[in-house]
Amino acid sequence: MQTDAPPSKHIAAIDAWIVKFLDQQFLPGVLGEAMHYAVLGPGKRIRPQLVIESCLACGGAVNVALPAAGAVEMIHAFSLVHDDLPALDNDDLRRGLPTTHAKFGEATGILVGDALMNLAYHALAQVLPTDRSAALSGVLSHATSEMIAGQVLDTIGGDDDWHSLPPLERVRDIHAKKTGALLRASCLLGGICAGLTDPHPQLNALATFADAIGLMFQIVDDLLDVEQSGEQVGKRTGKDAEAGKLTYPAILGVEATRAEIARLERKALDALGPFGTSGEKLGDMARSLARRTH
Repeated sequence: MQTDAPPSKHIAAIDAWIVKFLDQQFLPGVLGEAMHYAVLGPGKRIRPQLVIESCLACGGAVNVALPAAGAVEMIHAFSLVHDDLPALDNDDLRRGLPTTHAKFGEATGILVGDALMNLAYHALAQVLPTDRSAALSGVLSHATSEMIAGQVLDTIGGDDDWHSLPPLERVRDIHAKKTGALLRASCLLGGICAGLTDPHPQLNALATFADAIGLMFQIVDDLLDVEQSGEQVGKRTGKDAEAGKLTYPAILGVEATRAEIARLERKALDALGPFGTSGEKLGDMARSLARRTH
């Protein structure tokens, strides 16, 4: 059965791991409370679920994927906290609740993001064997750098050569970096947790799958910003058009945007061929992400 949200059976385990991990750290004053608020608020936990389902698809187990799942969710939460700050997107609502800086103050919001990014790599540093820890850190670090670069392109812009590219190429570049990179990393982290090393056909398949759903995810976001209300989505909508940002609906129109979402969904599902029945949960996630309404 298709649903609006990805499978949620792993969320309790992911959240429990994050709570235990954060509680083991020295987090003075309001910082600990604000970090828990930022990373454990309402959400689908799409990225950590991709870590776990990719690990399972490659023959691994849930428990070995939890540190990487927690780490990628901390990176994601860091990005949201900082994106919402007044200097960037200036949002006061996230998932239907006050954003971290709106609730705890701007200075705390900045420090929460800093701390979450730092602790994500602290979590991966504890993974054994050490060569697996190094591989996980390398993948997540690269994705984090790409995500930050995507935010730069989206809010500030690139150099003259980048601005000379056709609008569709620029928006694809932004989406691939700002959103797609961390989704790609999530899938690769899962494969590495299962013991795969690069190069490996299953890692290549995970990368193809993730690249398709990563672009698809952000295109769906573009469409929701045009078609849904803030109450439905849980954050302010219409802001992309107000800011004059590049989006798929603005460039292609709504119907062509829907067609692109369908094309990317097919591409993602085709990429799961090498996994057979082990990739069914990843396929379910791709279908639900293509049809989400918030």
